[in-house]
Amino acid sequence: MIAGLVLSLGVHLVVTRREFRARLISSYGEGPYKIGFSLISAVGVALTLWGFLSYRATGVIDVWYPPRVMKHIAEALILPSIILVVASYIRGRIYAKLKHPMLAGIKLWATAHLLANGDLGSIILFGSILAWAVIDRISLKHRSDPGGLPIPVGGVRNDVIAIVVGVVVYVAIGALFHPFVLGVPVFGA
Repeated sequence: MIAGLVLSLGVHLVVTRREFRARLISSYGEGPYKIGFSLISAVGVALTLWGFLSYRATGVIDVWYPPRVMKHIAEALILPSIILVVASYIRGRIYAKLKHPMLAGIKLWATAHLLANGDLGSIILFGSILAWAVIDRISLKHRSDPGGLPIPVGGVRNDVIAIVVGVVVYVAIGALFHPFVLGVPVFGA
């Protein structure tokens, strides 16, 4: 799991180092850079998921015991976190207001999972993702990309679409992915 986190989050931290990223693109070309970035990231995510599932299968190491209410709070926080991630692709007023709704959504998602899970593996996994999102958001304040084209942003209609898609994704993750892939029921648990 840790090797996967190092790969997936490490490659995402490369993006925050604009000069280094520019040198990589200059050396290898934009296409190969994007392919390499995607492959390393995918391998990292796969290793992280495999490692986390292996950790859970062999027994968790409890660090603290969250009160039961934290699971309900987490369940409530995940919905807006997913909507924020979707709003980063279906750009409307949410996107315009937050500027970086994906990072806000990831921070909210990781925080929710940290509130609901007190085991060491969860703390490492979700704490690492939260730390990456915070670092990335801070780095965005200090970097600029000259010559970038403005990103088109829609109106309220796009926000409504982002909310509807977010709710559908939330239900799918909670009803299908979480219980059947991770073995952790979400709804009614």
